[in-house]
Amino acid sequence: MSYVIRPLCSGTIPTKPLEYWYHFSCKKYVEAQGVTNELGQLPDFTFLIEGGDQLVLVDTGMSWNEHADKYHHGPSYQRPGIDDIESRLAQVGYKPEDVDIVLFTHLHWDHVFYIEKFTKARFIVNETEWNYAHNPVPLHYKSYCRPIIAKDGDTTYNGEFIAPYDIPGVKERFEMVNGEAEILPGISVFESFGHSPGSMTVAVETEEGPFYCVGDAVFVMGNIDVPDGMEEALHYDICPPGRYVDIVASWNSIRDILRRCKEAGVDPHKHLLLAHDGNLQKAVEDYESSHNNQLPVFGKKDSDFVYPSYEK
Repeated sequence: MSYVIRPLCSGTIPTKPLEYWYHFSCKKYVEAQGVTNELGQLPDFTFLIEGGDQLVLVDTGMSWNEHADKYHHGPSYQRPGIDDIESRLAQVGYKPEDVDIVLFTHLHWDHVFYIEKFTKARFIVNETEWNYAHNPVPLHYKSYCRPIIAKDGDTTYNGEFIAPYDIPGVKERFEMVNGEAEILPGISVFESFGHSPGSMTVAVETEEGPFYCVGDAVFVMGNIDVPDGMEEALHYDICPPGRYVDIVASWNSIRDILRRCKEAGVDPHKHLLLAHDGNLQKAVEDYESSHNNQLPVFGKKDSDFVYPSYEK
């Protein structure tokens, strides 16, 4: 089975590169490449998998601006009627109720909002992530939108402040997976722990080989490259991210993802689909502007979509 994948941007979130994108030990080397710690907006992508008997979505994206700004990262930017997942699906001719399966790379707030709109979908997440999301340490209460963070009488759903994945009628439909599992022929998941305790990557077979929806396991594409001087000085084989719960697991997950790309004979710069890829955002926006607001696809041999360029 060969699929195609559409990138759906659900908004943008501000982050500081030397706090989120890269580990502090990389500072000197990434600064030499022009990276600063100036607050920058990163996109928040979900990915729609088409071409099979069932319509599959990877993550559902971030919340509306007011919630994001108050409880998470501000100023975030989600254009009403354009960026929310319902509007993005409409842009390519679908409704949330058309989606058969939603695969969650992890359950952080910017990957799970509007989930209640997917009234017919199966929801699938790694069991470790599900368990941790319901009993995180206080450091991660905001990441998982736990009710304890509510203030000023704010609500998120039906008069309550509740994590999206715990909404009645939603929570009961979640299915847990462990290790590596086939979801459908040509679509599988594998554990890529580290950014969160139970992160997983979605592997999708296409005409152009496998693509990997990695969530935040690779935070920015620069994490898979080693800046000049770093390998010699620090012996690093990647440029590790700055946002993680377990740096050892994160490091090994990136190594595993790169190994899979090598064994499949694909370029990770072209076949890793990151949730927060700024270069991908620009490439998608350029495509939209030149193709009457259409969204591009990955995985189709005759696609006219130009891959983002990355500095190695």
